[in-house]
Amino acid sequence: MTSQSSSPDPPAAPPPSHWQRDQQIIEALATLNYRSGELDQYLQTIARSVCNLLEIDLTVVTLVQDRAFDRVIASSDGKENLTVYDLHGTVTGSVVASGRSLVVEDVRLTQDFGSTPAGFLCYLGVPLRTAQGDTIGTICSFHSEPRAFLPEEIRTAELFAERAAAAIDNYRLYQLQQQFSDRLEAEVVKRTVELRAAQSRLIEQERLAAIGEFAATIVHEIRNPLTTVKMGLNHTQKLELSATDKERLQLALDEARRLEELLNEILLFSKPHVIQPMEVEVNTLLEEVLTLIRETPEAQGQRITLVPPSTVLYVVGDRDKLKQVLINLLNNACEASTAPGTADAAHATAIVTCKADVMEDDKVCISIHNEAPPIPPEQLPKLTQPFYSTKPGGTGLGLAIVKRIIDAHGGELHLESTAERGMLVRVELASIKK
Repeated sequence: MTSQSSSPDPPAAPPPSHWQRDQQIIEALATLNYRSGELDQYLQTIARSVCNLLEIDLTVVTLVQDRAFDRVIASSDGKENLTVYDLHGTVTGSVVASGRSLVVEDVRLTQDFGSTPAGFLCYLGVPLRTAQGDTIGTICSFHSEPRAFLPEEIRTAELFAERAAAAIDNYRLYQLQQQFSDRLEAEVVKRTVELRAAQSRLIEQERLAAIGEFAATIVHEIRNPLTTVKMGLNHTQKLELSATDKERLQLALDEARRLEELLNEILLFSKPHVIQPMEVEVNTLLEEVLTLIRETPEAQGQRITLVPPSTVLYVVGDRDKLKQVLINLLNNACEASTAPGTADAAHATAIVTCKADVMEDDKVCISIHNEAPPIPPEQLPKLTQPFYSTKPGGTGLGLAIVKRIIDAHGGELHLESTAERGMLVRVELASIKK
């Protein structure tokens, strides 16, 4: 009976030669393919390549944050969302502080370079250095058993660290380029909108200038014969006329007077509005205008309320022209009001409300509100066009003149009308801080 002996263990594979190791490194480097914006997968490939080439348990790529904390951004084991940790007292902190590679063969034998993560006794750390010489992170390799590293193994890790540093640097440049492109695109869009708005304003100014020039010519041509007609009508008043003739004569005089007022408005519209700038206290101007408005026929039987200001407000503008704007807007608000008026203003419904306040962009907003019937949305933009009016007998020049004055001040005029809120007019002007 023959005894059977166990088969001998196969001989251990010889370690790879220098040529074979170089070939492996070249092949690993050849698999790296970095594209702009694709960083995570590239760095994970680097971590795995270092881990395989050095035959070590774990390799991670870290990124330094404010030189006080480290964040793992790639790992050979594929784990993600690894936490940020404090560099103080760690071997990685030593690498970042020195900017040089560090090998700790057995952490149990020395604590001079700091601690390693639990479960690992061997450490190889290589800094990620940019072309400018800045340390932006590390490639850290850990092993559960003590071991030494040959110079060519350290150089292998350093070679991959150069690739990783270049990729991270390029990624940062790519992000900066994207941010710059986004800002540039947003600026182009903004400037395009501003240019179109400026072109629209220029076209509108040229159109209004042409209308004004033509209107001024017509006014001069009409005014002379109108003056002759009025003189004849006034002379006719001295004659003995029947009641019917006097009524017709008075109607003719009223129409002549109305035509003269229209001509005056056309001339006012056609003139360029030259601003005489000065410091204007808004609430004082509003109180002055309201005192005048309350004496007008349109305001009789209505209560016009000025909301107390929260602070003293100042703008730079032409006081007389701003006064003209407010008188026109308040007159319109009173005329458009639908609440029943009474002879006793003390018992009238608060129909017209006026107030001034500061907006978020430090502009002063003067708002006038009245409970008028709603104006269709498609008609609102037309209200500031010359000779467009929704009022019977209106000339259509009042709001056109108002808008030209506000535009000359660099301000904005906004009109809003709804059945629930009534009519709201807002005048926005640049404020002066005191």
